[in-house]
Amino acid sequence: MTLHLSPIKITLVDRHVPLASMPVPAGFPSPAADDLEDTIDPIKWVVRHEHATFWWRVSGDSLEAEGILDGDLIAVDRAGKRRHGRIVVAVVDGAITVKKLAKGDGVWFLDPRARADGYATIPVTETTEIWGVVAGVVRRLPIE
Repeated sequence: MTLHLSPIKITLVDRHVPLASMPVPAGFPSPAADDLEDTIDPIKWVVRHEHATFWWRVSGDSLEAEGILDGDLIAVDRAGKRRHGRIVVAVVDGAITVKKLAKGDGVWFLDPRARADGYATIPVTETTEIWGVVAGVVRRLPIE
């Protein structure tokens, strides 16, 4: 399965929600706290450069090992620093893709991080455009 991205128009609206005073352990259980520390705007927490950030919907499974799944929304920051190990949106031969930017033996490449085989690394060439850096992922989970 190939990975397809499609842009989504988003209007930022301040929306502050309660934030618990203590982090929730993902390992061993801890006594619950009833106190709320503050409020947070989750979108503004992800979006650091509002005018340089675009939202895309992910289609495909080539980044499952990085926790980015089919149907997720990703915030892509065009002002983000392109560094080894970052998830990036890139234009390769006129097609857009999202992969992990990696470097090995002095050569840059786009690394699919799928749990299944079938995806090849993509060399970064002179014509590859690193369009932006993924700043965050949003996913809706079932609650009913």
